[in-house]
Amino acid sequence: MDTGTARPAQPAESAQPGQPGQPGQSGQPGQSEAEPVWTGLPRGLLRMRRLLLVVWFVPLAVAVGVLLGIFAGPVWAAFAALPLAFVAWGWPMLGRNWRSWRYAERADDLLISRGVLWREETIVPYGRMQLVEVTSGPVERHFGLASVQLHTAAAATDARIPGLIPEEAERLRDRLTELGEARSAGL
Repeated sequence: MDTGTARPAQPAESAQPGQPGQPGQSGQPGQSEAEPVWTGLPRGLLRMRRLLLVVWFVPLAVAVGVLLGIFAGPVWAAFAALPLAFVAWGWPMLGRNWRSWRYAERADDLLISRGVLWREETIVPYGRMQLVEVTSGPVERHFGLASVQLHTAAAATDARIPGLIPEEAERLRDRLTELGEARSAGL
């Protein structure tokens, strides 16, 4: 496990292949120990978001079509296609957004990466965490999901990992709390 301390580089001829604990010797060619192991979000989050998209905009399209058809005439009822066009556009966009979310637990911090057009990567040091919450609203509970909210001293750096399986969310909360307590004790 990488502790975040710098190690001197060894010459190629003195490094012995297969020795554990050496940088760049993780057993796979071209992969170093310093690379984080990313974890994506469960597919249930994508299903939930797509269902919410359909539940909100299809009835809106029907209501717009009926109301405009009655009060403005059948030609105006064609504007009901706008919410349906939004559903058709939003469906693949939700998939792209879901694929962009990932997190990695490292030795000293937690990385959260997200974003399609504007990539955002948040690094939360374990020693800076003040509170780790697991929340699950009624829709999330129906889909068997929960979110982990990380609170730090700076309000702008609060981070969130949405749509985790509740067992993973609780495991992550317990691990982050344990690591946070251990790191903050050394400050």
